[in-house]
Amino acid sequence: MLFCLLVPLALNAAPVDPVDPDERCPVCGMKVAKYPSWIAQLHAVGEPVVMFDGVKDMMAYYFYPKKYDGGGDMAAADIWVKDYYSLQWIDGRKALYVVGSDVLGPMGDELIPFEKRDAADNFMKDHQGKTILAFDDIEAEMIMAMKKKHMMKMKKKKK
Repeated sequence: MLFCLLVPLALNAAPVDPVDPDERCPVCGMKVAKYPSWIAQLHAVGEPVVMFDGVKDMMAYYFYPKKYDGGGDMAAADIWVKDYYSLQWIDGRKALYVVGSDVLGPMGDELIPFEKRDAADNFMKDHQGKTILAFDDIEAEMIMAMKKKHMMKMKKKKK
């Protein structure tokens, strides 16, 4: 009986790799495979795996899944991100994120993920990061402000 309960949870237990070259981010529409260093994944129980071209878009989806035609229980979802230095998949809920650095992702300002605190500290010093956040400290308002800032920059470039 216990086996039957654990199998559905284990189906999404590992990150999908390699990523389908035609996979698109549901938030911005970009092909995620073009940016392998930045890919983030969200595995909600009973839902297809969703890929993103960066943590920022993944968090927008996490906070507002219905806006992007998503579903499932986000609180129980497995989250996978790539450590900035090692490029290895790490548990996104256990990662530390540097915010406000001079390193830009595919869609501008980005949350830069790290598995280890010392790596995040060193990156923050080297790249003028503003703060380091745990997953549970990331707020929807911050993500939407980062996305709005990127959209404003894009509008200025078009003029």
